[in-house]
Amino acid sequence: MLTQDKPLVRIRRRKKETKKPSMNQEIKEIRQQEDCKYIGRLKEYILSSFGQTADLMIEPMKIAENDGMLFYLSTAVDNSQLQNTIMNKHTYQRTSFDLTTEEGIAEFCEQLFAGSGFKLVQSLEEVSDEMLNGSIIMALKTFPSYITISMPNSNIRQVAEPTSQTVIRGPKDSFVEIASINMTLVRRRIRNSNLRFEEFTLGSETKTKVFIGYMHGIANDKIVEEVRSRLNKVRVAAIFESGNIEELIEDKTFTVFPLAFNTERPDTVAGQLMEGKICIIVDGTPFTLLIPVVFTDFFISSEDYYHHYTISTFLRIIRYISFMIVLIVPSAYVGILTFHQELVPTPLLINIMAQREGVPFPAVVEVLIMELTFEILREAGIRMPRAVGQTVSIVGALVIGQAAAEAGLISNIMVIIVAITATANFVAPVYSLSAATRILRLLLIPIAGFLGLYGVLLGLVVMVAHLSSLRSFGVPYLAPVAPFSLKDQKDVFIRFPFWGMNRRPSYLRTEKPAKQERTGSNSPPDMQRRNDG
Repeated sequence: MLTQDKPLVRIRRRKKETKKPSMNQEIKEIRQQEDCKYIGRLKEYILSSFGQTADLMIEPMKIAENDGMLFYLSTAVDNSQLQNTIMNKHTYQRTSFDLTTEEGIAEFCEQLFAGSGFKLVQSLEEVSDEMLNGSIIMALKTFPSYITISMPNSNIRQVAEPTSQTVIRGPKDSFVEIASINMTLVRRRIRNSNLRFEEFTLGSETKTKVFIGYMHGIANDKIVEEVRSRLNKVRVAAIFESGNIEELIEDKTFTVFPLAFNTERPDTVAGQLMEGKICIIVDGTPFTLLIPVVFTDFFISSEDYYHHYTISTFLRIIRYISFMIVLIVPSAYVGILTFHQELVPTPLLINIMAQREGVPFPAVVEVLIMELTFEILREAGIRMPRAVGQTVSIVGALVIGQAAAEAGLISNIMVIIVAITATANFVAPVYSLSAATRILRLLLIPIAGFLGLYGVLLGLVVMVAHLSSLRSFGVPYLAPVAPFSLKDQKDVFIRFPFWGMNRRPSYLRTEKPAKQERTGSNSPPDMQRRNDG
Protein backbone atom coordinates (compact mmCIF):
# COMPACT_ATOMS: atom_id res chain seq x y z
CA MET A 1 0.00 0.00 0.00
CA LEU A 2 2.86 2.40 0.78
CA THR A 3 4.47 1.85 -2.57
CA GLN A 4 1.22 2.73 -4.31
CA ASP A 5 0.74 5.99 -2.37
CA LYS A 6 4.13 7.50 -3.26
CA PRO A 7 3.31 8.40 -6.84
CA LEU A 8 0.10 10.01 -5.71
CA VAL A 9 1.95 12.15 -3.23
CA ARG A 10 4.46 13.24 -5.89
CA ILE A 11 1.72 14.22 -8.24
CA ARG A 12 -0.01 16.25 -5.58
CA ARG A 13 3.25 18.03 -4.73
CA ARG A 14 3.82 18.92 -8.36
CA LYS A 15 0.32 20.40 -8.54
CA LYS A 16 1.02 22.53 -5.52
CA GLU A 17 4.33 23.74 -7.00
CA THR A 18 2.60 25.10 -10.19
CA LYS A 19 1.37 28.61 -9.44
CA LYS A 20 -1.95 29.77 -10.74
CA PRO A 21 -1.95 33.11 -12.60
CA SER A 22 -3.31 36.00 -10.61
CA MET A 23 -6.52 37.76 -11.50
CA ASN A 24 -4.63 40.87 -12.70
CA GLN A 25 -2.48 38.84 -15.06
CA GLU A 26 -5.53 37.17 -16.59
CA ILE A 27 -7.21 40.55 -17.14
CA LYS A 28 -4.02 41.88 -18.72
CA GLU A 29 -3.78 38.93 -21.11
CA ILE A 30 -7.42 39.34 -22.13
CA ARG A 31 -6.88 43.04 -22.79
CA GLN A 32 -3.81 42.33 -24.88
CA GLN A 33 -5.78 39.86 -26.97
CA GLU A 34 -8.56 42.43 -27.45
CA ASP A 35 -6.04 45.13 -28.35
CA CYS A 36 -4.47 42.90 -30.99
CA LYS A 37 -7.96 42.15 -32.27
CA TYR A 38 -8.60 45.88 -33.00
CA ILE A 39 -5.45 46.31 -35.09
CA GLY A 40 -5.85 42.92 -36.72
CA ARG A 41 -9.39 43.74 -37.75
CA LEU A 42 -8.29 47.07 -39.25
CA LYS A 43 -5.37 45.49 -41.09
CA GLU A 44 -7.55 42.73 -42.48
CA TYR A 45 -10.16 45.26 -43.65
CA ILE A 46 -7.59 47.53 -45.33
CA LEU A 47 -5.89 44.63 -47.10
CA SER A 48 -9.23 43.34 -48.35
CA SER A 49 -10.28 46.83 -49.48
CA PHE A 50 -7.08 47.93 -51.26
CA GLY A 51 -5.71 44.53 -52.21
CA GLN A 52 -2.09 44.33 -53.28
CA THR A 53 -1.85 47.92 -54.50
CA ALA A 54 1.75 49.10 -54.61
CA ASP A 55 1.14 52.42 -52.84
CA LEU A 56 -0.40 50.89 -49.69
CA MET A 57 1.99 51.30 -46.76
CA ILE A 58 1.62 49.47 -43.44
CA GLU A 59 4.35 50.20 -40.93
CA PRO A 60 4.81 49.31 -37.25
CA MET A 61 5.04 52.17 -34.80
CA LYS A 62 5.69 52.61 -31.10
CA ILE A 63 4.76 55.45 -28.75
CA ALA A 64 6.25 54.97 -25.29
CA GLU A 65 5.19 51.46 -24.23
CA ASN A 66 2.30 51.32 -26.72
CA ASP A 67 2.64 49.34 -29.91
CA GLY A 68 0.63 50.20 -32.97
CA MET A 69 0.57 50.37 -36.75
CA LEU A 70 0.55 53.12 -39.36
CA PHE A 71 -1.58 52.85 -42.52
CA TYR A 72 -1.49 55.25 -45.49
CA LEU A 73 -1.36 55.51 -49.30
CA SER A 74 1.98 56.91 -50.41
CA THR A 75 0.44 58.46 -53.55
CA ALA A 76 -2.27 60.28 -51.60
CA VAL A 77 -0.26 61.83 -48.76
CA ASP A 78 2.49 64.43 -48.62
CA ASN A 79 5.57 62.34 -47.85
CA SER A 80 7.65 65.29 -46.66
CA GLN A 81 4.94 66.32 -44.21
CA LEU A 82 4.62 62.69 -43.14
CA GLN A 83 8.31 62.55 -42.31
CA ASN A 84 8.27 65.82 -40.39
CA THR A 85 5.03 65.26 -38.50
CA ILE A 86 4.80 61.54 -37.83
CA MET A 87 8.06 59.73 -38.39
CA ASN A 88 9.99 62.06 -36.11
CA LYS A 89 7.39 61.90 -33.33
CA HIS A 90 6.03 58.41 -33.08
CA THR A 91 9.37 57.14 -31.73
CA TYR A 92 9.04 59.18 -28.52
CA GLN A 93 9.64 56.80 -25.65
CA ARG A 94 7.93 58.84 -22.97
CA THR A 95 4.52 60.39 -22.77
CA SER A 96 2.52 61.60 -19.80
CA PHE A 97 -0.86 60.93 -21.44
CA ASP A 98 -3.05 57.93 -20.81
CA LEU A 99 -3.31 56.35 -24.25
CA THR A 100 -6.03 53.96 -23.11
CA THR A 101 -8.74 56.63 -22.89
CA GLU A 102 -10.29 58.92 -25.47
CA GLU A 103 -9.41 62.01 -23.42
CA GLY A 104 -5.77 60.99 -23.21
CA ILE A 105 -5.59 60.24 -26.93
CA ALA A 106 -7.17 63.62 -27.74
CA GLU A 107 -4.70 65.49 -25.52
CA PHE A 108 -1.83 63.51 -27.02
CA CYS A 109 -2.90 64.42 -30.59
CA GLU A 110 -3.45 68.07 -29.67
CA GLN A 111 0.12 68.31 -28.43
CA LEU A 112 1.87 66.45 -31.24
CA PHE A 113 -0.39 66.89 -34.27
CA ALA A 114 -2.09 70.24 -33.71
CA GLY A 115 -3.04 71.88 -37.01
CA SER A 116 -2.96 68.60 -38.94
CA GLY A 117 -6.72 68.06 -38.94
CA PHE A 118 -6.77 64.95 -36.77
CA LYS A 119 -9.88 63.15 -35.56
CA LEU A 120 -10.89 59.87 -33.95
CA VAL A 121 -13.00 57.41 -35.94
CA GLN A 122 -14.37 53.96 -35.22
CA SER A 123 -15.99 52.97 -38.52
CA LEU A 124 -13.78 50.94 -40.84
CA GLU A 125 -15.53 52.42 -43.89
CA GLU A 126 -14.67 55.90 -42.67
CA VAL A 127 -11.06 54.85 -42.25
CA SER A 128 -10.95 53.78 -45.91
CA ASP A 129 -12.47 57.08 -47.06
CA GLU A 130 -9.98 59.06 -44.99
CA MET A 131 -7.05 57.20 -46.55
CA LEU A 132 -8.35 57.92 -50.04
CA ASN A 133 -8.65 61.60 -49.13
CA GLY A 134 -4.99 61.80 -48.15
CA SER A 135 -5.02 60.93 -44.44
CA ILE A 136 -2.79 58.59 -42.46
CA ILE A 137 -4.27 56.15 -39.94
CA MET A 138 -2.68 55.49 -36.56
CA ALA A 139 -3.92 52.42 -34.70
CA LEU A 140 -2.78 51.74 -31.10
CA LYS A 141 -3.23 48.45 -29.30
CA THR A 142 -4.37 50.27 -26.17
CA PHE A 143 -7.24 52.15 -27.83
CA PRO A 144 -10.17 50.72 -29.84
CA SER A 145 -10.65 53.82 -32.06
CA TYR A 146 -8.34 54.97 -34.84
CA ILE A 147 -6.55 58.30 -35.26
CA THR A 148 -6.76 59.93 -38.70
CA ILE A 149 -4.44 62.83 -39.59
CA SER A 150 -5.01 64.75 -42.83
CA MET A 151 -1.89 65.08 -45.01
CA PRO A 152 -3.05 65.38 -48.62
CA ASN A 153 -0.50 65.38 -51.41
CA SER A 154 0.68 68.91 -52.20
CA ASN A 155 2.09 68.14 -55.67
CA ILE A 156 -0.41 70.29 -57.59
CA ARG A 157 -0.40 72.76 -60.44
CA GLN A 158 0.36 76.24 -59.23
CA VAL A 159 -2.02 79.17 -59.69
CA ALA A 160 -1.32 80.77 -63.09
CA GLU A 161 -3.03 82.84 -65.77
CA PRO A 162 -6.28 81.49 -67.22
CA THR A 163 -5.81 79.56 -70.44
CA SER A 164 -9.33 79.61 -71.91
CA GLN A 165 -10.29 83.19 -70.98
CA THR A 166 -7.55 85.66 -71.82
CA VAL A 167 -7.13 88.60 -69.45
CA ILE A 168 -6.16 92.05 -70.77
CA ARG A 169 -6.95 94.05 -67.66
CA GLY A 170 -7.72 92.48 -64.31
CA PRO A 171 -6.39 89.77 -61.97
CA LYS A 172 -4.39 87.12 -63.77
CA ASP A 173 -4.93 84.18 -61.42
CA SER A 174 -7.10 81.20 -62.25
CA PHE A 175 -8.56 78.18 -60.56
CA VAL A 176 -6.58 74.94 -60.23
CA GLU A 177 -7.56 71.31 -59.74
CA ILE A 178 -7.74 71.49 -55.93
CA ALA A 179 -11.12 72.58 -54.56
CA SER A 180 -9.68 73.97 -51.33
CA ILE A 181 -7.38 76.32 -53.23
CA ASN A 182 -10.25 77.43 -55.45
CA MET A 183 -12.36 78.28 -52.42
CA THR A 184 -9.41 80.21 -51.00
CA LEU A 185 -9.15 82.28 -54.19
CA VAL A 186 -12.83 83.18 -53.90
CA ARG A 187 -12.68 83.98 -50.19
CA ARG A 188 -9.65 86.17 -50.75
CA ARG A 189 -11.89 88.43 -52.81
CA ILE A 190 -14.97 88.20 -50.58
CA ARG A 191 -13.86 88.65 -46.99
CA ASN A 192 -17.34 88.21 -45.61
CA SER A 193 -18.63 85.74 -43.04
CA ASN A 194 -21.81 85.33 -45.13
CA LEU A 195 -19.86 83.50 -47.83
CA ARG A 196 -20.85 79.88 -47.26
CA PHE A 197 -19.54 76.64 -48.77
CA GLU A 198 -21.36 73.32 -48.47
CA GLU A 199 -19.73 69.96 -49.22
CA PHE A 200 -21.21 67.04 -51.16
CA THR A 201 -19.70 63.71 -52.20
CA LEU A 202 -20.80 62.50 -55.63
CA GLY A 203 -19.89 59.35 -57.53
CA SER A 204 -20.31 55.97 -55.89
CA GLU A 205 -16.88 54.87 -57.16
CA THR A 206 -14.86 58.09 -57.38
CA LYS A 207 -16.16 59.80 -54.20
CA THR A 208 -15.62 63.21 -55.78
CA LYS A 209 -15.93 66.22 -53.48
CA VAL A 210 -18.27 68.91 -54.74
CA PHE A 211 -18.85 72.26 -53.05
CA ILE A 212 -21.56 74.85 -53.57
CA GLY A 213 -20.84 78.44 -52.63
CA TYR A 214 -23.27 81.29 -52.11
CA MET A 215 -23.72 84.51 -50.19
CA HIS A 216 -26.01 83.91 -47.25
CA GLY A 217 -28.52 86.72 -47.00
CA ILE A 218 -28.18 87.62 -50.70
CA ALA A 219 -28.80 84.44 -52.70
CA ASN A 220 -32.38 83.22 -52.97
CA ASP A 221 -32.93 80.45 -50.41
CA LYS A 222 -35.28 78.56 -52.73
CA ILE A 223 -32.69 78.41 -55.50
CA VAL A 224 -30.01 77.29 -53.02
CA GLU A 225 -32.31 74.55 -51.77
CA GLU A 226 -33.05 73.49 -55.34
CA VAL A 227 -29.33 73.16 -56.03
CA ARG A 228 -28.92 71.02 -52.90
CA SER A 229 -31.84 68.84 -53.93
CA ARG A 230 -30.53 68.22 -57.44
CA LEU A 231 -27.03 67.38 -56.23
CA ASN A 232 -28.42 64.96 -53.66
CA LYS A 233 -30.35 63.18 -56.42
CA VAL A 234 -27.23 62.54 -58.51
CA ARG A 235 -26.66 58.79 -58.73
CA VAL A 236 -23.65 58.01 -60.93
CA ALA A 237 -20.53 55.92 -60.58
CA ALA A 238 -17.98 58.60 -61.46
CA ILE A 239 -17.66 62.40 -61.54
CA PHE A 240 -14.48 63.77 -63.11
CA GLU A 241 -15.35 67.26 -64.29
CA SER A 242 -17.90 69.99 -63.70
CA GLY A 243 -19.35 69.24 -67.14
CA ASN A 244 -20.59 65.89 -65.80
CA ILE A 245 -22.55 67.67 -63.08
CA GLU A 246 -23.82 70.29 -65.53
CA GLU A 247 -25.56 67.60 -67.58
CA LEU A 248 -27.01 65.92 -64.51
CA ILE A 249 -28.60 68.98 -62.90
CA GLU A 250 -29.64 71.14 -65.86
CA ASP A 251 -33.32 71.89 -66.40
CA LYS A 252 -33.48 70.65 -69.99
CA THR A 253 -31.31 68.02 -71.63
CA PHE A 254 -32.07 68.37 -75.33
CA THR A 255 -30.62 71.78 -76.08
CA VAL A 256 -27.37 73.06 -77.55
CA PHE A 257 -27.36 76.16 -75.34
CA PRO A 258 -25.43 75.99 -72.06
CA LEU A 259 -27.64 76.24 -68.98
CA ALA A 260 -24.71 76.83 -66.65
CA PHE A 261 -21.85 79.28 -66.93
CA ASN A 262 -18.39 77.71 -66.61
CA THR A 263 -15.29 79.75 -65.87
CA GLU A 264 -11.78 79.36 -64.50
CA ARG A 265 -11.54 82.97 -63.29
CA PRO A 266 -12.01 83.59 -59.55
CA ASP A 267 -12.95 87.24 -60.09
CA THR A 268 -15.86 86.17 -62.30
CA VAL A 269 -17.12 83.79 -59.62
CA ALA A 270 -16.74 86.40 -56.88
CA GLY A 271 -18.62 89.01 -58.90
CA GLN A 272 -21.48 86.67 -59.71
CA LEU A 273 -21.76 85.52 -56.09
CA MET A 274 -22.25 89.13 -55.08
CA GLU A 275 -25.02 89.34 -57.65
CA GLY A 276 -26.86 86.50 -55.91
CA LYS A 277 -25.79 83.49 -57.98
CA ILE A 278 -24.44 80.14 -56.79
CA CYS A 279 -21.15 78.49 -57.73
CA ILE A 280 -20.37 74.77 -57.92
CA ILE A 281 -16.70 73.88 -57.33
CA VAL A 282 -15.65 70.34 -58.25
CA ASP A 283 -12.46 68.84 -56.89
CA GLY A 284 -10.22 67.80 -59.78
CA THR A 285 -11.08 70.51 -62.32
CA PRO A 286 -10.27 74.23 -62.61
CA PHE A 287 -13.65 75.03 -64.21
CA THR A 288 -16.35 76.25 -61.84
CA LEU A 289 -20.08 76.40 -62.63
CA LEU A 290 -22.27 79.43 -62.00
CA ILE A 291 -26.05 79.06 -61.74
CA PRO A 292 -28.65 80.19 -62.54
CA VAL A 293 -27.61 81.67 -65.87
CA VAL A 294 -29.34 83.71 -68.57
CA PHE A 295 -28.52 84.03 -72.26
CA THR A 296 -27.05 87.53 -71.98
CA ASP A 297 -24.51 86.37 -69.38
CA PHE A 298 -22.48 84.74 -72.15
CA PHE A 299 -21.84 88.11 -73.79
CA ILE A 300 -20.46 89.67 -70.61
CA SER A 301 -16.83 89.44 -69.50
CA SER A 302 -15.36 90.35 -66.12
CA GLU A 303 -13.16 92.87 -67.87
CA ASP A 304 -16.24 94.89 -68.74
CA TYR A 305 -16.24 96.08 -65.14
CA TYR A 306 -12.55 97.00 -65.19
CA HIS A 307 -12.72 99.27 -68.27
CA HIS A 308 -14.58 102.54 -68.63
CA TYR A 309 -18.29 101.98 -69.15
CA THR A 310 -18.20 103.48 -72.67
CA ILE A 311 -15.54 101.00 -73.78
CA SER A 312 -17.38 98.12 -72.12
CA THR A 313 -20.62 99.07 -73.88
CA PHE A 314 -18.85 99.22 -77.24
CA LEU A 315 -17.28 95.78 -76.71
CA ARG A 316 -20.62 94.25 -75.77
CA ILE A 317 -22.24 95.60 -78.92
CA ILE A 318 -19.37 94.09 -80.93
CA ARG A 319 -20.05 90.70 -79.30
CA TYR A 320 -23.74 90.76 -80.14
CA ILE A 321 -22.98 91.78 -83.74
CA SER A 322 -20.40 88.99 -84.02
CA PHE A 323 -22.95 86.49 -82.76
CA MET A 324 -25.40 87.50 -85.50
CA ILE A 325 -22.64 87.38 -88.14
CA VAL A 326 -21.66 83.85 -87.16
CA LEU A 327 -25.27 82.71 -87.10
CA ILE A 328 -26.70 84.39 -90.19
CA VAL A 329 -24.04 85.34 -92.76
CA PRO A 330 -23.25 81.86 -94.21
CA SER A 331 -26.92 80.83 -94.46
CA ALA A 332 -27.92 84.27 -95.79
CA TYR A 333 -25.25 83.95 -98.50
CA VAL A 334 -26.67 80.57 -99.53
CA GLY A 335 -30.28 81.82 -99.50
CA ILE A 336 -29.55 84.96 -101.49
CA LEU A 337 -27.50 83.24 -104.20
CA THR A 338 -29.98 80.39 -104.50
CA PHE A 339 -33.35 82.16 -104.40
CA HIS A 340 -33.01 85.92 -103.93
CA GLN A 341 -30.42 87.24 -106.38
CA GLU A 342 -32.49 90.40 -106.82
CA LEU A 343 -31.46 91.54 -103.32
CA VAL A 344 -27.82 91.89 -104.39
CA PRO A 345 -26.69 95.04 -106.23
CA THR A 346 -26.13 94.29 -109.90
CA PRO A 347 -22.36 95.08 -110.05
CA LEU A 348 -21.72 92.90 -106.99
CA LEU A 349 -23.91 90.13 -108.34
CA ILE A 350 -21.99 90.15 -111.64
CA ASN A 351 -18.66 89.85 -109.80
CA ILE A 352 -19.94 86.99 -107.63
CA MET A 353 -21.34 85.09 -110.60
CA ALA A 354 -18.11 85.61 -112.53
CA GLN A 355 -16.16 84.08 -109.65
CA ARG A 356 -18.55 81.16 -109.37
CA GLU A 357 -18.59 80.48 -113.09
CA GLY A 358 -16.19 77.56 -112.84
CA VAL A 359 -17.40 76.24 -109.45
CA PRO A 360 -19.04 72.82 -109.97
CA PHE A 361 -21.05 72.85 -106.72
CA PRO A 362 -24.17 74.77 -105.76
CA ALA A 363 -23.79 77.45 -103.09
CA VAL A 364 -25.08 75.28 -100.25
CA VAL A 365 -22.56 72.50 -100.97
CA GLU A 366 -19.78 75.05 -101.36
CA VAL A 367 -20.50 76.61 -97.96
CA LEU A 368 -20.82 73.26 -96.21
CA ILE A 369 -17.50 72.05 -97.64
CA MET A 370 -15.68 75.17 -96.47
CA GLU A 371 -17.32 75.25 -93.05
CA LEU A 372 -16.56 71.60 -92.37
CA THR A 373 -12.99 72.02 -93.61
CA PHE A 374 -12.41 74.96 -91.29
CA GLU A 375 -13.93 73.06 -88.34
CA ILE A 376 -11.50 70.22 -89.01
CA LEU A 377 -8.56 72.63 -89.12
CA ARG A 378 -9.69 74.33 -85.91
CA GLU A 379 -10.05 71.03 -84.05
CA ALA A 380 -6.66 69.88 -85.34
CA GLY A 381 -5.07 73.11 -84.14
CA ILE A 382 -6.54 72.62 -80.68
CA ARG A 383 -5.50 68.97 -80.29
CA MET A 384 -1.99 69.32 -81.70
CA PRO A 385 0.96 70.47 -79.54
CA ARG A 386 0.91 74.18 -78.83
CA ALA A 387 4.18 74.76 -80.64
CA VAL A 388 2.65 73.78 -84.00
CA GLY A 389 -1.10 73.94 -83.34
CA GLN A 390 -1.69 77.57 -84.28
CA THR A 391 0.68 77.32 -87.22
CA VAL A 392 -1.17 74.33 -88.65
CA SER A 393 -4.59 75.93 -88.26
CA ILE A 394 -3.63 79.30 -89.77
CA VAL A 395 -1.32 78.09 -92.52
CA GLY A 396 -3.64 75.19 -93.32
CA ALA A 397 -6.63 77.51 -93.72
CA LEU A 398 -4.69 79.90 -95.97
CA VAL A 399 -3.11 77.21 -98.11
CA ILE A 400 -6.25 75.11 -98.50
CA GLY A 401 -8.46 78.14 -99.12
CA GLN A 402 -6.13 79.61 -101.74
CA ALA A 403 -5.55 76.26 -103.43
CA ALA A 404 -9.29 75.47 -103.50
CA ALA A 405 -10.06 78.87 -105.02
CA GLU A 406 -7.38 78.49 -107.69
CA ALA A 407 -8.59 74.97 -108.46
CA GLY A 408 -12.09 76.26 -109.05
CA LEU A 409 -13.68 74.24 -106.24
CA ILE A 410 -14.84 77.36 -104.39
CA SER A 411 -15.15 81.05 -105.13
CA ASN A 412 -13.06 83.83 -103.59
CA ILE A 413 -16.11 85.39 -101.96
CA MET A 414 -16.64 82.11 -100.14
CA VAL A 415 -13.15 82.31 -98.61
CA ILE A 416 -13.95 85.82 -97.35
CA ILE A 417 -17.25 84.72 -95.80
CA VAL A 418 -15.71 81.75 -94.03
CA ALA A 419 -12.84 83.89 -92.73
CA ILE A 420 -15.19 86.58 -91.37
CA THR A 421 -17.45 83.97 -89.79
CA ALA A 422 -14.59 82.12 -88.15
CA THR A 423 -13.05 85.32 -86.80
CA ALA A 424 -16.36 86.54 -85.40
CA ASN A 425 -16.87 83.21 -83.67
CA PHE A 426 -13.75 83.81 -81.54
CA VAL A 427 -15.23 87.02 -80.12
CA ALA A 428 -17.52 85.11 -77.72
CA PRO A 429 -16.06 85.32 -74.18
CA VAL A 430 -17.24 81.80 -73.31
CA TYR A 431 -16.37 78.74 -75.38
CA SER A 432 -19.63 76.92 -74.65
CA LEU A 433 -21.65 79.64 -76.42
CA SER A 434 -19.36 79.66 -79.46
CA ALA A 435 -19.72 75.88 -79.75
CA ALA A 436 -23.51 76.16 -79.69
CA THR A 437 -23.37 78.92 -82.33
CA ARG A 438 -21.28 76.74 -84.63
CA ILE A 439 -23.84 73.95 -84.46
CA LEU A 440 -26.74 76.30 -85.17
CA ARG A 441 -24.85 77.81 -88.10
CA LEU A 442 -24.39 74.40 -89.70
CA LEU A 443 -28.10 73.67 -89.22
CA LEU A 444 -29.24 76.92 -90.84
CA ILE A 445 -27.12 76.44 -93.99
CA PRO A 446 -29.06 73.45 -95.47
CA ILE A 447 -32.37 75.06 -94.44
CA ALA A 448 -31.37 78.16 -96.42
CA GLY A 449 -30.44 75.93 -99.36
CA PHE A 450 -34.01 74.53 -99.47
CA LEU A 451 -36.14 77.51 -98.41
CA GLY A 452 -33.94 80.56 -98.94
CA LEU A 453 -34.17 83.53 -96.60
CA TYR A 454 -37.60 82.33 -95.50
CA GLY A 455 -35.89 79.23 -94.12
CA VAL A 456 -33.33 81.39 -92.31
CA LEU A 457 -36.11 83.46 -90.76
CA LEU A 458 -38.04 80.33 -89.83
CA GLY A 459 -34.95 78.85 -88.19
CA LEU A 460 -34.38 82.02 -86.16
CA VAL A 461 -38.01 82.03 -85.02
CA VAL A 462 -37.72 78.41 -83.89
CA MET A 463 -34.46 79.24 -82.09
CA VAL A 464 -36.00 82.18 -80.23
CA ALA A 465 -39.02 80.07 -79.29
CA HIS A 466 -36.70 77.39 -77.98
CA LEU A 467 -34.75 79.97 -75.98
CA SER A 468 -37.99 81.26 -74.50
CA SER A 469 -38.87 77.78 -73.27
CA LEU A 470 -35.58 77.24 -71.46
CA ARG A 471 -35.15 77.67 -67.71
CA SER A 472 -32.05 77.66 -65.54
CA PHE A 473 -33.12 76.62 -62.04
CA GLY A 474 -36.47 78.23 -62.61
CA VAL A 475 -35.10 81.49 -64.06
CA PRO A 476 -36.24 82.32 -67.64
CA TYR A 477 -33.30 81.93 -70.00
CA LEU A 478 -34.03 85.14 -71.92
CA ALA A 479 -34.47 87.31 -68.82
CA PRO A 480 -34.39 90.29 -68.48
CA VAL A 481 -35.35 90.66 -72.17
CA ALA A 482 -38.24 88.20 -72.09
CA PRO A 483 -39.91 88.79 -69.72
CA PHE A 484 -38.79 92.38 -70.16
CA SER A 485 -37.55 94.29 -67.13
CA LEU A 486 -36.64 97.92 -67.68
CA LYS A 487 -34.73 98.34 -64.42
CA ASP A 488 -32.46 95.40 -65.30
CA GLN A 489 -31.31 96.89 -68.62
CA LYS A 490 -28.46 98.80 -67.00
CA ASP A 491 -26.10 95.85 -67.39
CA VAL A 492 -27.31 93.86 -70.39
CA PHE A 493 -26.67 95.35 -73.84
CA ILE A 494 -24.98 98.41 -72.40
CA ARG A 495 -23.22 99.00 -69.10
CA PHE A 496 -24.11 101.91 -66.91
CA PRO A 497 -21.49 103.51 -64.64
CA PHE A 498 -21.07 101.96 -61.23
CA TRP A 499 -23.02 104.70 -59.52
CA GLY A 500 -26.02 103.75 -61.67
CA MET A 501 -25.93 99.96 -61.14
CA ASN A 502 -27.26 99.94 -57.60
CA ARG A 503 -29.60 96.95 -57.75
CA ARG A 504 -29.15 93.25 -58.34
CA PRO A 505 -31.01 91.47 -61.17
CA SER A 506 -34.68 91.13 -60.29
CA TYR A 507 -35.01 87.74 -62.02
CA LEU A 508 -32.72 86.21 -59.34
CA ARG A 509 -35.19 87.22 -56.60
CA THR A 510 -32.34 87.91 -54.17
CA GLU A 511 -32.85 88.49 -50.45
CA LYS A 512 -31.19 91.92 -50.76
CA PRO A 513 -32.21 93.59 -54.04
CA ALA A 514 -30.09 96.68 -53.34
CA LYS A 515 -26.48 96.21 -54.37
CA GLN A 516 -25.21 99.45 -52.86
CA GLU A 517 -26.54 102.33 -50.88
CA ARG A 518 -28.12 105.16 -52.78
CA THR A 519 -25.75 108.12 -52.80
CA GLY A 520 -27.56 111.42 -52.86
CA SER A 521 -30.03 111.36 -55.72
CA ASN A 522 -28.17 108.50 -57.39
CA SER A 523 -26.22 111.01 -59.44
CA PRO A 524 -22.65 110.99 -60.74
CA PRO A 525 -19.89 111.57 -58.16
CA ASP A 526 -18.84 114.91 -59.72
CA MET A 527 -22.36 116.28 -59.30
CA GLN A 528 -22.40 115.09 -55.69
CA ARG A 529 -19.14 116.92 -55.01
CA ARG A 530 -20.62 120.08 -56.49
CA ASN A 531 -23.69 119.75 -54.30
CA ASP A 532 -21.54 119.10 -51.23
CA GLY A 533 -19.41 122.12 -52.03
